[in-house]
Amino acid sequence: MVFLYACLGLVILLLAGDALVKGAVNLSLRVGIPALIVSLTIVAFGTSAPELLISIKAALEGVPGIALGNVIGSNTANVLLVLGVPALIAVMHTSEHDTRKSYVQMMLGTGLFIGLAYRGVFDWIAGIILLVALALILGDQLREALAHRRAGKADEDLEEPEGADPDMPWWKIILFLLLGIVGLPLGADLLVDSAREIALMYGVPDRVIGLTLVALGTSLPELATTVMAAIRRQADVAIGNVIGSNMFNLLAIIGVAALIAPMEVDRALLRFDIWVMLAASLALIPFVFFRRDLTLVWGVLLSVLYLSYVGFVLVA
Repeated sequence: MVFLYACLGLVILLLAGDALVKGAVNLSLRVGIPALIVSLTIVAFGTSAPELLISIKAALEGVPGIALGNVIGSNTANVLLVLGVPALIAVMHTSEHDTRKSYVQMMLGTGLFIGLAYRGVFDWIAGIILLVALALILGDQLREALAHRRAGKADEDLEEPEGADPDMPWWKIILFLLLGIVGLPLGADLLVDSAREIALMYGVPDRVIGLTLVALGTSLPELATTVMAAIRRQADVAIGNVIGSNMFNLLAIIGVAALIAPMEVDRALLRFDIWVMLAASLALIPFVFFRRDLTLVWGVLLSVLYLSYVGFVLVA
């Protein structure tokens, strides 16, 4: 039953997160917030809402291994699994998109996160530092997007944020918001409590559950989206989405959770898992700087590396 509750919590989290994005995006557009701002902030926060609620709940419940393991494991899965599996289906022409600047920002955020982790705790000081870094990056992205718009080169994607529906009635907007606001904490409660029970049942550390079950679960939406895009031969922008998601996980999710409750860092995370996350991030260099496409060979390599990592974590 505990696995059933964990799956139920995950499903509620994902559905509630999607509902919150739809409601918040359309409410923001209705009250006059520019689509550009909505795309850079509200959509980004909304799509990360499940991970955020899990981390906050875990921090408050005194199981920081789940909170930190979720983020570190999700970032590793985003690179090795979310990019690896679709490459098994179709070649991803990542060479057609320039993600160098975003990648450098992600690596700086990764370095900042690792440096703060070696303090031994993510407290309010670390939270403020991470959120200030996020604000600087978002500000730079906003400045660049506005410059492109003034030059007449606005990205069409920014004009139609994810979940935008100009014909959505007010009652539906309110319903989506309520479903998100009620569902997210309910799903987080179920998933974190179930994850903690599973850890106790099998005698494994909380961080292992966070790195595997929770991290993989919260990465499933990105994986499903990228797989469907690969089937439609439209997965070329996947690497940019992974970079943005990883940067947001480190800076926003841990930043907010650290402000709410301090999280001690498990020494095992510092010895191994955090360096696997860094290695996975560095594995993007050939695709970002040398414009290599993600081919079948790369897909096999990345997928095997992820399965090997999860297997090692579970048996170590």
